[in-house]
Amino acid sequence: MLKAIVTVMLKKGIFDPQGRAVQNGLKSIGFEDIKSVRVGKQIEIDLETADKTAAEEKVHEMCDKMLANPVVESYSFTIKEI
Repeated sequence: MLKAIVTVMLKKGIFDPQGRAVQNGLKSIGFEDIKSVRVGKQIEIDLETADKTAAEEKVHEMCDKMLANPVVESYSFTIKEI
């Protein structure tokens, strides 16, 4: 079995209101040296295959069709054996 760990983030230049809220919150509790914060999501997918190449193709397809909005988000992933 394989596990895919997908990270989805807003593209650079896209306003991130959650990131701004976290940044402001951190500054309000004393963490003044923060330049910026971006908030994304991490998705873990257990795959019932041992074929890493096929798994990579499937995960790319999942991201393109559902997990990420290609207009405003980018994604990356790793696949590891479990």
